[in-house]
Amino acid sequence: MSCNTRVLVAAGALFVTMLPSAPTGGQGAQVQVTITEWKVPTENSRPHDPAVAPDGSAWYTGQRANTLGRLDPVTGAIKEYPLPTPNAGPHGLVADKAGRIWYTGNAAAHIGRLDPSTSKVVEYKMPDPRARDPHTPIFDQKGILWFTVQAGNFVGRIDPASGEVKLKEAPTPNSRPYGIVVNSQGLPFFDLFNTNKIGSIDPGTMEITEYLLPEGARPRRIAVTRDDIIWYTDYARGFLGRLDPKTGVVKEYAAPAGPASRPYGIADTPDGAIWYSESGVEPNTIVRFDPTTARTQVWPIPSGGGVVRHMVSAPDGALWLACSGVDRIARVTVKR
Repeated sequence: MSCNTRVLVAAGALFVTMLPSAPTGGQGAQVQVTITEWKVPTENSRPHDPAVAPDGSAWYTGQRANTLGRLDPVTGAIKEYPLPTPNAGPHGLVADKAGRIWYTGNAAAHIGRLDPSTSKVVEYKMPDPRARDPHTPIFDQKGILWFTVQAGNFVGRIDPASGEVKLKEAPTPNSRPYGIVVNSQGLPFFDLFNTNKIGSIDPGTMEITEYLLPEGARPRRIAVTRDDIIWYTDYARGFLGRLDPKTGVVKEYAAPAGPASRPYGIADTPDGAIWYSESGVEPNTIVRFDPTTARTQVWPIPSGGGVVRHMVSAPDGALWLACSGVDRIARVTVKR
């Protein structure tokens, strides 16, 4: 049974769909979800990545519009912030503890920092011309910003206190560092999308360790649970993967839609569940995987999704998605 309502709220169009679960395999309690979607103001802006700020607002990168957007989930109001460098190609973004938004200028070889209170942007240029496309940023527990550089084949860090930028080239040529997370010990892990490998980088020495995945795997996005297990979406083969960095052991779980499912964005939630999106099906889906029971549940994204390239978990357990091809930001909330 499902219920659909549609209303216009402030600057964004709000769409709420309550959906029944569709469980497959395993045992355990079902969950129900509500998927809420807001249409962004600028058409064809291609919201690429989402982020959640300390005040509970949701942010997104308007990659084609050269903007950052802020959504107030309570009122539905959306405010967009134009970026000073033309065609910067904003890609990934993350909020710091002060509520400033850090983003990757994927087409302009810089990391930017937006202060929403003043709309002022500070840019940090890459020190190596080969580092032309910063990709995904994340903060560690000490406030250091880590980021991947996909085609440039680097992992980098910025010390916000000094503005110093350091880069480390990945050992495997053309491995294309992509998604990045930080475990409970402050150790960054990243997936190497053009290989069957995942890497980690020592925060002190910046030495990189690589972990081998099954032949043909192409890890696209990555998550880490509270037990420091690494999870990844195998975009090429249609699997959810689990890597134990202590042993190097990898387990795989077939995505519900099979080899052509193209699993992409992934995140974990405080209840220990792993969530990801299948981008190879129409409409795109949201998948919930329970690691303790191996139970999988699947829901269609009401708007179709338009490829969910990244998703993040909020402190309240909600998931935020950027639905690129349909110009929407979505929130997934769970009711047991």
